[in-house]
Amino acid sequence: MTALPRDVADALQSVTHTQRALAYLQVDGEHRLIGAGGNLDNYGLGAVQLGGQAIDQAVFLEGLLPLPETPFLLPSIELAGGRAADLHFYAHDDSIWVVLLDVTAERDQARRIQQKAYEMTLLQEKERLLNRRLEAANAALRTTQLELEASREALARVHQRVQAELAEAAGYVRSLLPPPMSEPFAVDWRFVPSTELGGDAFGYTWIDRDHFALYLLDVCGHGVGPSLMSIAVLDVLRAGSIRDVDFRDPRQVLGALNERYQMRTDHDLFFTLWYGVYRPASRQLDYGCAGHPPAILMDVDTRSVQLLKVKGTPIGLAPGISYARGTVAVPANSRLYLFSDGAYEIECPDGTTMKLEETVDFLRQPAADDASDLDRLFEHLMQRHGGVRLDDDFSIVRCSF
Repeated sequence: MTALPRDVADALQSVTHTQRALAYLQVDGEHRLIGAGGNLDNYGLGAVQLGGQAIDQAVFLEGLLPLPETPFLLPSIELAGGRAADLHFYAHDDSIWVVLLDVTAERDQARRIQQKAYEMTLLQEKERLLNRRLEAANAALRTTQLELEASREALARVHQRVQAELAEAAGYVRSLLPPPMSEPFAVDWRFVPSTELGGDAFGYTWIDRDHFALYLLDVCGHGVGPSLMSIAVLDVLRAGSIRDVDFRDPRQVLGALNERYQMRTDHDLFFTLWYGVYRPASRQLDYGCAGHPPAILMDVDTRSVQLLKVKGTPIGLAPGISYARGTVAVPANSRLYLFSDGAYEIECPDGTTMKLEETVDFLRQPAADDASDLDRLFEHLMQRHGGVRLDDDFSIVRCSF
């Protein structure tokens, strides 16, 4: 830029400010906000107060400070109001400068392209699946190919067969989920993917006779890629197949998964995860959270709730992240709900979006009939959405202790 004529450099700087809505935050070593400027209103930061904690006023910084390295870039981060921005972090003297550049238009275009790519990939996978299933019948099909091309009825039968096999493929993903259980405590769940193959997965298993693990993950996006990643992660958690990791410690599990599944080497995919370990003898629950919605622990007798969440970034964003562990005593006659954001971030016909608090309040309400609270919640979300299918996967697990 220094070699450019002054008027050209000024013009480029003006374009950056206007088209990219440049804004910046200056954070000191104690994570206090000591400076801010630029187009802050574009990112919902127009009311920030200097001297206060930066994370309290810019929640997207949660889990990122202190920085693992600098300069550091987090591309296309979702911010309040539906905006997306590239976050550039720079260390200067004793401060961290956070520079925000608006990439909402590029984000929206990339989503459209990605969706088309996912749809094409899914179609190709469906075609490969059909070919494998039809290999045994290829010899007969070759001899009758001309007759089939001339016969509309025969083509209709083939089409029906394809649809049945595609439904079978979707059923395979569902078959990997664990069955409900009733002893020594009850576990039930509901899973409704938004497309034929979704990015949510969950499970629960006894690590040993004294420790029960339960978890729910949400891979970004929908389609074949996220579905395959969720299956891979689910297999690792079920088998406990990471060397030198104590699966009774949520911190170790989240940290090891973060090192294994970096988005730079996994097709830019990352995922959120809530992982807990319950000890029935002491009724103690240890848990960790990697950018995932909090679990809800509800006392059935008093209808009081606790939101179980500790700080932690989504898995795959950056290596070397340390995760926290929370611990809570589980009262008798309690229910624990694990879910993805598809259980509350519902877009309503008036353009508003449901909040987590509405789902929490709904679960606290006693049932007026014998219907399952999980089914009632799904019906409530469908009514609030006003459509025939939710925009995101609906996944929820309920443990009754």
